[in-house]
Amino acid sequence: MRAWVRMPSGKRLDLLNPTPFDWDDSDLALGLARTYRWGGHSAWPLPLSVAQHSIAVMLLRRMASPTPLAPVVELRELLHDAEEGLLGFDAVSPIKPFLGEGFRALTRRLEQAVFLRYRLPAWTPAEHQLHKRADRLAAASEAVHVAGWSEQEVRTTLKIRSAVLAHDPLVDVYGCAPWEPWPPGLAAERFLEALEHLQRRIDEGDAA
Repeated sequence: MRAWVRMPSGKRLDLLNPTPFDWDDSDLALGLARTYRWGGHSAWPLPLSVAQHSIAVMLLRRMASPTPLAPVVELRELLHDAEEGLLGFDAVSPIKPFLGEGFRALTRRLEQAVFLRYRLPAWTPAEHQLHKRADRLAAASEAVHVAGWSEQEVRTTLKIRSAVLAHDPLVDVYGCAPWEPWPPGLAAERFLEALEHLQRRIDEGDAA
């Protein structure tokens, strides 16, 4: 069985049997910029892309670290949802168990292809815990400032046990309007810029 997707670059990706050579960085950036969180719902005119969320998580992880993060660690944060951009689908977390083992296997294969392509180290338990802390912080804040939930609903209805940020970490880097979702083209551009910057640092042997 095959499930082909034609990439904007002209490459083709078999979602069921992916390899690390089936997409360009620009394909991934655009895919993440056109894949939306929160089921595509938003209190803003535009939904929030996974590309914008991924940059925010990377920045939150950086801000929480007492020492500078290695570029490969930041890259792993940036790419933590990369398989969603290749698949074009970000499932709302509570429905994932209903999608079954086949869907879990598919996303694992895509994730493995991403880790191979970008030479990412496997998560250690401690590193993954730090990642999840940043990811949950982003999710709680997005729920309030982007999706329109109240802070109480985040805790009682969504069951996200994390603080809600008042300050959008993206503002300090991009000077954007706080919490406003970016248009897909801009999200893709900024994600690709961050991806290429980190890859250059890795290639140049920057350890911190």
